[in-house]
Order: sequence, then structure tokens, then C-alpha cells
Amino acid sequence: MFNIERWQEIFETLRKNKLRTFLTGLSVASGIFILVILLGFSSGIENGVTSEFQQDATNKISVRTRRTTKGYKGLNPGRYIQLKDDDFATVGTTYDDNLEYRSASYSIWGGQITYKNESGNYRVRGVMPDEQFIENASLVQGRFLNLSDINEGKKVAIIGNKVKTDLFKGKDPIDKDVAIWGINFKVVGVYTDPGGEREESNVFLPLTTVQNAFNGGDNIRDMAFTVKMSENFKEAVELSKNLTFAIENDLKQKHIVAPEDTAAIRVYNTLEEAKKIYSLIDTIKAVFWFIGIGTIIAGVVGVGNIMIIIVKERTKEIGIRKALGAIPISIIAMILQEAIFVTMFAGLFGLILGLGLLEIAGPYVDSPFIKFPQVDFQTAITTVFILVAAGALAGFIPAYRAAKIKPIVALRDE
Repeated sequence: MFNIERWQEIFETLRKNKLRTFLTGLSVASGIFILVILLGFSSGIENGVTSEFQQDATNKISVRTRRTTKGYKGLNPGRYIQLKDDDFATVGTTYDDNLEYRSASYSIWGGQITYKNESGNYRVRGVMPDEQFIENASLVQGRFLNLSDINEGKKVAIIGNKVKTDLFKGKDPIDKDVAIWGINFKVVGVYTDPGGEREESNVFLPLTTVQNAFNGGDNIRDMAFTVKMSENFKEAVELSKNLTFAIENDLKQKHIVAPEDTAAIRVYNTLEEAKKIYSLIDTIKAVFWFIGIGTIIAGVVGVGNIMIIIVKERTKEIGIRKALGAIPISIIAMILQEAIFVTMFAGLFGLILGLGLLEIAGPYVDSPFIKFPQVDFQTAITTVFILVAAGALAGFIPAYRAAKIKPIVALRDE
């Protein structure tokens, strides 16, 4: 039975071996501490990368064009490939069954926007209603664009939260007119974006309105689609990859671009990129676990070594106990209790120290790819229990050997 006398006995034994106990405990505590910090930073990396992907839909396919870099079918390199409304409509019709949201865009960089005496330069984008979901924009006031705005070419605007802050100075912008290069647009909505101020510096207008008002004709700058997600992530990635290849191939054929020209028409697939990033995160986690567990194993080996020394120094005591009738299981329990005490105390100390550091410093870690490192408490405490079990296992071998010692041999030990 584990009573107060037994506690005193353990403390006395460990006190006699205080240097070894301290070094062993330090090794165990540092192992848990390092593991907790590494797990915290692996979660921070995951949070950061997830945050970056949340700026847009993760199942997004985007199409942009530049100039050709290779001659093809008698055409010289250096041609600018201009996307048209017809390109957007063709892709949407051809792959309709596999697409969820879709939007074409015509951008005006550095659009000067004025409200009364306030003005600023912001990115003005003519888009379609689905842009809200493709960009993960969340409305905080009013509404987003609708088909009526597109079909009728209405002069309405949805502004980012930063634009509202800069121009309206806390006033309600809904139904107020802003001037964009001298043309008035009525503000009908305000949005926020996970990307922060940079993404909230956009002003969304109906695509048809922008094309008409700013001499865009039927030109578009880029187009974006989201792929219908399936329950199987691997299948969704494969579908997105196939669509990316098919859309790029179709557009190259239509605009007479060499198949090997990778600059003229660029089709990006965020879902496939997300898979690569998350696979990398899993690899980082595995490496962190490997390093942390390696450090813990070193501490557990130390526990086993100190138990061997303690058993050797207490050989006569063990012999006397056995001579007085102590059964082998009581000898094993005596040694195991000491091993468990060292690992549990040191493990909890390292755990509390690691969690405390993450709790204090974690909220201040907010870089693009590492955000708010933290550790799930259940995972951390489970790790400590595994450590205690490993410590008990490390102590079992010398404990078992001690239980096998014959009393007459133990009493002769010098």
C-alpha cells in the first residue's frame, strides 16, 4: 500500500541520489517541455497556413494570361492573350457539372474613389455575384452584387471595410454615393475578408458596368471557378487537377498558344497546392514528434539507469526484506513507485512549463505562416501518461532483477 511512510522512504532514497535524480528529472522535464513547444509550433504553422488559404476558397481554379513566349503555327512570340466574355462563358458551359461558383473579373488598379472631402486610391474590380464566395468575403452591411446588377449594368458598389474606415470615418456608407474617376456609384454593401486590410481595400462593381463605364468592351482580366467538393479529398484533388489541365488546354487551342508555353495562359489550382502544403505540415509534425519523443526516450533511459544504481545500492536492504518474508511483487512495486514518481513529477513540471510559455507568448506570435501556437491539453496530458508508463517500464527491468535476488546473495553484497 502506498502510504505516507512510503512517500518518506522514496524521498529519502532520491535525496541520497539527489544529483542523479536531479539530472534524470531534468532530462525528462526538458523532453516533455521540448515536445510541448514543438507541438505548439506545429499547430502554429498549421494555423498560419490555414489562415493563408482561407483568404480565398481552397477549391479554386483561377485563370490569368500574359504574353506568349514561343512562336506557334506561324504566329510570333510576344502576343498578349486577351480573355473575353466568351472564354468565360465557354469554360462555364463546358464544365458546368463540375463547377460550383464562377466569376470573371475586370480590374482597375489605383482607382481614385471620392466621398465628399475624402478620397483614396483603391483597387476597383468588376466582378460577378459568385465572387463573394470565391473570395470568402463576409458581408457586415447591406448586400453583395446580384444578377439584376449584372444584367442591368447598375452603378452600385460593395466596398471593403478598410475603404469604409478611410472614407466614411465611422458613418454609415449604405446608400451613399462615391465617385470613381468622376462616375457616381451607390454603396449597397460592406464586406470583411480573412486576408485583412489588403483584401479589404477592394471595391467590387458589376462586371458589365465596369466594362461599359471604363471602355473595357467584352474584355476580362481573369476568371475564377470553384470545383464541387466530394467527400473524398483525394478524389476532389484529382478532379481539380484534371479540370485545370483541360481548361488550360482548351484556352491554348482557342488562342493558338504553344502547348509548352507556360507563361501565356496560367491556370492555378489551389486545391492541389493545399494538398501539398498540408502534406508538408504532416511531415513537419512527424519530425517534431520524432525529435520530442527522442528527447523523452533519453530521459526514460536515464530513469532506468538511476533505478539500476538505486537497486545496486539497496541490495542488502532488499535481501533483508526478502529474508523477513517480502514477496517479489512487493520488491517490484517498491522500485516501480520510485521510477513512476520521478517520471510523473518531472513530466508534469515540463508540461506545465511548456504550456505556460505557450500561453504567455503564443498570442503574440502572429506571422503569415505561424499563428498562435498552442497545444491541445488532452494531447499533452496523454503524452505525460505515456511517459509515466514508459518510466515504469524502464524501472521494471531493474525491479524484476531485484525481486529475483536470493536473500543470502543480497546479504553478502558489499
